[in-house]
Amino acid sequence: MAFALGSPTAPHPVADTDRDDVDVWAPPELRVVCLDIDDTLIDFTETGKRTLAALTGRRDIWDEWERVTDEHVARVVAGELDYADMHARRTHAFLRGLGMDVDLAAAAAFETRRKALLNRSWRLFDDVVPCLEWLAAAGIQLAAVTNASGAHQRDKLASLGLARFFDHVAIAGELGVAKPDPAMFQSVCLQLGCDPREAVHLGDKLTTDAIGARDAGLTGIWLHREPDGELAPRVADDDTENDDTENAARGGAPADVHVLTSLAGLPELLVTEFVRVGVPAPR
Repeated sequence: MAFALGSPTAPHPVADTDRDDVDVWAPPELRVVCLDIDDTLIDFTETGKRTLAALTGRRDIWDEWERVTDEHVARVVAGELDYADMHARRTHAFLRGLGMDVDLAAAAAFETRRKALLNRSWRLFDDVVPCLEWLAAAGIQLAAVTNASGAHQRDKLASLGLARFFDHVAIAGELGVAKPDPAMFQSVCLQLGCDPREAVHLGDKLTTDAIGARDAGLTGIWLHREPDGELAPRVADDDTENDDTENAARGGAPADVHVLTSLAGLPELLVTEFVRVGVPAPR
Protein backbone atom coordinates (compact mmCIF):
# COMPACT_ATOMS: atom_id res chain seq x y z
CA MET A 1 0.00 0.00 0.00
CA ALA A 2 1.24 3.50 -0.78
CA PHE A 3 0.52 6.66 1.12
CA ALA A 4 0.58 10.28 -0.01
CA LEU A 5 1.80 11.83 3.20
CA GLY A 6 0.54 15.36 3.63
CA SER A 7 -0.93 17.59 0.96
CA PRO A 8 1.02 20.73 0.06
CA THR A 9 -2.11 22.35 -1.34
CA ALA A 10 -2.92 25.54 0.54
CA PRO A 11 -6.36 25.97 2.16
CA HIS A 12 -8.91 26.88 -0.48
CA PRO A 13 -10.40 30.38 -0.19
CA VAL A 14 -14.16 30.36 0.25
CA ALA A 15 -15.91 32.21 -2.55
CA ASP A 16 -18.14 35.15 -1.65
CA THR A 17 -21.10 34.57 -3.95
CA ASP A 18 -22.38 38.12 -3.36
CA ARG A 19 -19.31 39.63 -5.04
CA ASP A 20 -18.57 39.49 -8.76
CA ASP A 21 -14.91 40.50 -8.46
CA VAL A 22 -13.73 37.83 -6.05
CA ASP A 23 -11.08 35.37 -7.26
CA VAL A 24 -12.32 31.84 -6.77
CA TRP A 25 -9.53 29.33 -6.16
CA ALA A 26 -9.47 26.33 -8.44
CA PRO A 27 -6.92 23.54 -8.61
CA PRO A 28 -4.81 23.52 -11.78
CA GLU A 29 -5.11 21.18 -14.71
CA LEU A 30 -2.47 18.50 -15.17
CA ARG A 31 -0.93 18.14 -18.62
CA VAL A 32 2.55 16.71 -18.07
CA VAL A 33 4.10 14.16 -15.73
CA CYS A 34 7.91 14.10 -15.55
CA LEU A 35 9.65 11.04 -14.18
CA ASP A 36 13.20 10.36 -13.14
CA ILE A 37 14.56 7.05 -14.49
CA ASP A 38 17.17 5.45 -12.23
CA ASP A 39 15.81 4.16 -8.90
CA THR A 40 12.40 5.56 -9.88
CA LEU A 41 11.50 3.31 -12.80
CA ILE A 42 14.55 1.04 -12.92
CA ASP A 43 16.19 -0.64 -9.93
CA PHE A 44 19.51 1.04 -10.63
CA THR A 45 21.22 0.94 -7.25
CA GLU A 46 20.80 -2.74 -6.45
CA THR A 47 21.78 -3.72 -9.99
CA GLY A 48 24.81 -1.45 -9.85
CA LYS A 49 25.91 -2.81 -6.48
CA ARG A 50 25.66 -6.41 -7.65
CA THR A 51 27.57 -5.61 -10.83
CA LEU A 52 30.48 -3.91 -9.05
CA ALA A 53 30.63 -6.70 -6.49
CA ALA A 54 30.78 -9.31 -9.25
CA LEU A 55 33.63 -7.49 -11.00
CA THR A 56 35.70 -6.51 -7.95
CA GLY A 57 34.78 -9.05 -5.29
CA ARG A 58 33.93 -6.18 -2.92
CA ARG A 59 30.54 -5.12 -1.54
CA ASP A 60 31.64 -2.05 0.42
CA ILE A 61 32.44 0.32 -2.44
CA TRP A 62 29.11 1.62 -3.72
CA ASP A 63 29.20 4.92 -1.80
CA GLU A 64 32.64 5.67 -3.24
CA TRP A 65 31.41 4.80 -6.74
CA GLU A 66 28.53 7.26 -6.39
CA ARG A 67 30.82 9.99 -5.03
CA VAL A 68 33.27 9.66 -7.93
CA THR A 69 30.41 9.46 -10.42
CA ASP A 70 28.80 12.65 -9.08
CA GLU A 71 32.11 14.50 -9.40
CA HIS A 72 32.52 13.47 -13.04
CA VAL A 73 28.89 14.11 -14.01
CA ALA A 74 29.33 17.66 -12.69
CA ARG A 75 32.24 18.05 -15.13
CA VAL A 76 30.01 16.88 -17.99
CA VAL A 77 27.32 19.41 -17.10
CA ALA A 78 30.02 22.10 -16.91
CA GLY A 79 31.14 21.19 -20.43
CA GLU A 80 34.57 19.90 -19.37
CA LEU A 81 33.92 16.30 -20.50
CA ASP A 82 31.55 14.47 -22.78
CA TYR A 83 29.75 11.40 -21.48
CA ALA A 84 31.80 8.88 -23.46
CA ASP A 85 35.05 10.27 -22.06
CA MET A 86 33.55 10.69 -18.60
CA HIS A 87 32.72 7.01 -18.18
CA ALA A 88 36.31 5.86 -18.72
CA ARG A 89 37.79 8.67 -16.62
CA ARG A 90 35.28 8.12 -13.80
CA THR A 91 36.05 4.40 -13.73
CA HIS A 92 39.79 5.08 -13.88
CA ALA A 93 39.59 7.44 -10.89
CA PHE A 94 37.43 4.95 -9.00
CA LEU A 95 39.73 1.97 -9.57
CA ARG A 96 42.82 4.00 -8.71
CA GLY A 97 41.08 5.07 -5.51
CA LEU A 98 40.69 1.40 -4.63
CA GLY A 99 44.44 1.00 -4.96
CA MET A 100 44.37 -0.74 -8.33
CA ASP A 101 47.27 0.09 -10.67
CA VAL A 102 45.37 0.58 -13.93
CA ASP A 103 45.81 2.92 -16.87
CA LEU A 104 42.99 4.59 -18.78
CA ALA A 105 42.80 1.79 -21.35
CA ALA A 106 42.40 -0.85 -18.65
CA ALA A 107 39.74 1.27 -16.95
CA ALA A 108 37.87 1.59 -20.25
CA ALA A 109 37.94 -2.19 -20.65
CA PHE A 110 36.58 -2.59 -17.10
CA GLU A 111 33.82 -0.11 -17.94
CA THR A 112 32.89 -2.07 -21.05
CA ARG A 113 32.53 -5.25 -18.99
CA ARG A 114 30.53 -3.40 -16.34
CA LYS A 115 28.07 -1.99 -18.89
CA ALA A 116 27.62 -5.36 -20.58
CA LEU A 117 26.76 -6.97 -17.25
CA LEU A 118 24.45 -4.11 -16.31
CA ASN A 119 22.56 -4.31 -19.59
CA ARG A 120 21.84 -7.98 -18.95
CA SER A 121 20.63 -7.28 -15.42
CA TRP A 122 18.31 -4.25 -15.44
CA ARG A 123 14.85 -4.76 -13.98
CA LEU A 124 11.81 -2.57 -13.53
CA PHE A 125 10.08 -2.04 -10.23
CA ASP A 126 6.77 -3.90 -10.20
CA ASP A 127 4.67 -0.72 -9.96
CA VAL A 128 6.11 0.94 -13.09
CA VAL A 129 4.16 -0.47 -16.03
CA PRO A 130 0.70 -0.26 -14.38
CA CYS A 131 1.35 3.39 -13.49
CA LEU A 132 2.61 4.30 -16.97
CA GLU A 133 -0.36 2.56 -18.57
CA TRP A 134 -2.75 4.58 -16.39
CA LEU A 135 -1.01 7.84 -17.27
CA ALA A 136 -1.05 6.98 -20.98
CA ALA A 137 -4.75 6.10 -20.88
CA ALA A 138 -5.45 9.47 -19.26
CA GLY A 139 -3.80 11.25 -22.19
CA ILE A 140 -1.10 12.82 -20.04
CA GLN A 141 2.14 13.77 -21.78
CA LEU A 142 5.10 11.98 -20.21
CA ALA A 143 8.71 13.08 -19.99
CA ALA A 144 11.72 11.19 -18.68
CA VAL A 145 14.09 13.63 -16.99
CA THR A 146 17.57 12.34 -16.20
CA ASN A 147 21.04 13.52 -15.26
CA ALA A 148 22.61 10.47 -16.92
CA SER A 149 23.82 10.16 -20.51
CA GLY A 150 21.36 10.28 -23.40
CA ALA A 151 22.36 7.21 -25.39
CA HIS A 152 22.67 5.11 -22.23
CA GLN A 153 19.26 6.08 -20.87
CA ARG A 154 17.45 5.85 -24.19
CA ASP A 155 18.86 2.36 -24.70
CA LYS A 156 17.64 1.35 -21.25
CA LEU A 157 14.14 2.70 -21.86
CA ALA A 158 13.96 0.92 -25.20
CA SER A 159 15.31 -2.42 -23.99
CA LEU A 160 12.85 -2.50 -21.09
CA GLY A 161 9.87 -1.57 -23.26
CA LEU A 162 9.34 1.89 -21.74
CA ALA A 163 10.28 4.15 -24.67
CA ARG A 164 6.76 3.89 -26.13
CA PHE A 165 5.31 5.70 -23.13
CA PHE A 166 7.40 8.88 -23.34
CA ASP A 167 6.74 11.97 -25.43
CA HIS A 168 10.07 13.54 -24.50
CA VAL A 169 13.37 12.54 -22.87
CA ALA A 170 15.35 15.36 -21.24
CA ILE A 171 19.07 14.65 -20.84
CA ALA A 172 21.30 16.82 -18.64
CA GLY A 173 24.39 16.38 -20.81
CA GLU A 174 22.50 17.44 -23.93
CA LEU A 175 20.91 20.49 -22.32
CA GLY A 176 23.96 21.74 -20.43
CA VAL A 177 21.99 21.88 -17.17
CA ALA A 178 21.07 19.21 -14.64
CA LYS A 179 18.52 18.66 -11.91
CA PRO A 180 17.91 20.42 -9.55
CA ASP A 181 18.54 23.49 -11.75
CA PRO A 182 15.10 24.99 -12.51
CA ALA A 183 16.13 25.34 -16.16
CA MET A 184 16.12 21.55 -16.50
CA PHE A 185 12.48 21.26 -15.51
CA GLN A 186 11.39 24.40 -17.32
CA SER A 187 12.94 23.15 -20.56
CA VAL A 188 10.60 20.15 -20.43
CA CYS A 189 7.57 22.38 -19.91
CA LEU A 190 8.64 24.53 -22.86
CA GLN A 191 9.18 21.48 -25.05
CA LEU A 192 5.76 20.02 -24.22
CA GLY A 193 3.89 23.32 -24.25
CA CYS A 194 2.67 23.53 -20.68
CA ASP A 195 2.89 25.93 -17.78
CA PRO A 196 5.02 24.58 -14.89
CA ARG A 197 1.88 24.67 -12.72
CA GLU A 198 0.37 22.10 -15.10
CA ALA A 199 3.21 19.63 -14.55
CA VAL A 200 4.54 17.37 -11.83
CA HIS A 201 7.93 15.77 -11.45
CA LEU A 202 8.49 12.59 -9.46
CA GLY A 203 11.81 11.06 -8.54
CA ASP A 204 13.68 9.15 -5.86
CA LYS A 205 15.94 12.03 -4.74
CA LEU A 206 14.37 14.55 -2.40
CA THR A 207 16.59 17.54 -3.23
CA THR A 208 17.47 16.79 -6.85
CA ASP A 209 13.99 15.73 -7.94
CA ALA A 210 11.16 16.84 -5.67
CA ILE A 211 12.52 20.09 -4.22
CA GLY A 212 14.18 21.01 -7.52
CA ALA A 213 10.85 20.60 -9.32
CA ARG A 214 9.02 22.59 -6.67
CA ASP A 215 11.50 25.44 -6.98
CA ALA A 216 10.94 25.45 -10.75
CA GLY A 217 7.19 25.90 -10.29
CA LEU A 218 6.12 22.28 -10.78
CA THR A 219 4.48 20.05 -8.22
CA GLY A 220 7.31 18.07 -6.62
CA ILE A 221 6.79 14.44 -5.61
CA TRP A 222 9.39 12.43 -3.74
CA LEU A 223 9.26 8.68 -4.36
CA HIS A 224 10.61 7.45 -1.03
CA ARG A 225 10.88 3.72 -1.61
CA GLU A 226 11.71 1.64 1.46
CA PRO A 227 12.77 -2.03 1.65
CA ASP A 228 9.31 -3.02 2.91
CA GLY A 229 7.55 -0.60 0.54
CA GLU A 230 5.76 1.10 3.45
CA LEU A 231 5.73 4.34 5.36
CA ALA A 232 3.63 5.05 8.40
CA PRO A 233 0.00 5.87 7.54
CA ARG A 234 -1.40 9.36 7.79
CA VAL A 235 -2.36 10.45 11.28
CA ALA A 236 -4.65 12.96 12.92
CA ASP A 237 -3.55 16.60 12.89
CA ASP A 238 -4.50 17.15 16.54
CA ASP A 239 -2.27 14.43 17.94
CA THR A 240 1.24 15.76 18.56
CA GLU A 241 2.82 12.36 19.06
CA ASN A 242 1.28 11.07 15.85
CA ASP A 243 2.34 14.23 14.03
CA ASP A 244 5.92 13.40 15.00
CA THR A 245 5.42 9.92 13.56
CA GLU A 246 4.19 11.37 10.27
CA ASN A 247 7.08 13.84 10.11
CA ALA A 248 9.54 11.01 10.63
CA ALA A 249 7.81 8.95 7.96
CA ARG A 250 8.14 11.83 5.49
CA GLY A 251 11.90 11.51 5.78
CA GLY A 252 12.47 15.22 6.29
CA ALA A 253 10.51 16.30 3.21
CA PRO A 254 9.16 19.86 3.43
CA ALA A 255 5.42 20.33 3.76
CA ASP A 256 5.02 21.59 0.18
CA VAL A 257 6.43 18.39 -1.34
CA HIS A 258 4.36 15.22 -1.71
CA VAL A 259 5.76 11.89 -0.54
CA LEU A 260 4.84 8.52 -2.03
CA THR A 261 6.25 5.09 -1.24
CA SER A 262 5.11 3.51 -4.51
CA LEU A 263 4.02 4.57 -7.98
CA ALA A 264 0.76 2.80 -7.18
CA GLY A 265 -0.22 5.89 -5.20
CA LEU A 266 0.38 8.37 -8.03
CA PRO A 267 -3.03 8.18 -9.81
CA GLU A 268 -4.95 8.92 -6.62
CA LEU A 269 -2.63 11.80 -5.77
CA LEU A 270 -3.03 13.35 -9.21
CA VAL A 271 -6.82 13.20 -9.33
CA THR A 272 -6.93 14.67 -5.82
CA GLU A 273 -4.62 17.61 -6.52
CA PHE A 274 -5.66 18.59 -10.06
CA VAL A 275 -9.08 19.64 -11.37
CA ARG A 276 -8.52 17.77 -14.62
CA VAL A 277 -5.95 15.09 -15.35
CA GLY A 278 -4.98 14.73 -18.99
CA VAL A 279 -7.34 14.15 -21.88
CA PRO A 280 -8.51 10.55 -22.40
CA ALA A 281 -7.09 9.51 -25.75
CA PRO A 282 -5.57 6.38 -27.24
CA ARG A 283 -1.84 6.26 -27.93
